[in-house]
Amino acid sequence: MDARLQAFERLLNIMDELREQCPWDKKQTAQTLRKLTIEETYELSDAIINEDWKSIKEELGDLFLHLVFYSRIGKEQQQFQVEDVLNGVCEKLIFRHPHIYGDVKVENEDDVKRNWEMLKLKEGKKSILEGVPNGLPAINKSQRIQDKVRSIGFDWDNKDQVMEKVMEEIDELKEAVELKDKHEIELEFGDVLFALINYSRFIDVDAESALEKTNQKFMKRFRWMENHASENKLNMHEMNLEQLDEIWNLAKNHLKNETIN
Repeated sequence: MDARLQAFERLLNIMDELREQCPWDKKQTAQTLRKLTIEETYELSDAIINEDWKSIKEELGDLFLHLVFYSRIGKEQQQFQVEDVLNGVCEKLIFRHPHIYGDVKVENEDDVKRNWEMLKLKEGKKSILEGVPNGLPAINKSQRIQDKVRSIGFDWDNKDQVMEKVMEEIDELKEAVELKDKHEIELEFGDVLFALINYSRFIDVDAESALEKTNQKFMKRFRWMENHASENKLNMHEMNLEQLDEIWNLAKNHLKNETIN
């Protein structure tokens, strides 16, 4: 037997045993697993950002377990079998890749995405935005929205146009701030973020990953500040901004050769 099939069968058998014999596993439902699956997905995301392949492998294993768990619950609820799940995605992939499994010709990645969205509409979707989950974090949702509408050509021609839009939105935000209109400030701030995320696509930067790397960089520097203050018996709560900035610059210099993957 193919080693891949053997490993998958082993996981399915272990899942059956756990579901039938383990008190904790027997109690779980799709609802109780949901929040754990979200946690596992974020742990995988962290591992990917850090390019930690050992952790990526481990987190993928955890997610495989969750997928098999949901499939077992689906079987118990007489909704579907694991083979239905797998065959379903196989049929979807074949249908949405006519340039591989049919006679459709494509020139590039954009053609593939455009065909993908048109085929989804043929499947009964009423809007190309139906594939954007409501529960996505806002930055990820903006990226998905922009990627979706781009597939039908609703997009800027070049990055310079997008940067002009960014600056325009910043000016509108400044005007709202000057007017002290809280509602408009919030709307204009959102427009600035949306435009910046749009710009990130044109310079080939993943906005979510970029922001998370900045988060990690800031936290690493701030923790260095805390350690430095503690080692030198300094109370950060009693320091003014100028003193804190001085330690911040020390942290930057000390960590400048350390990279955040």
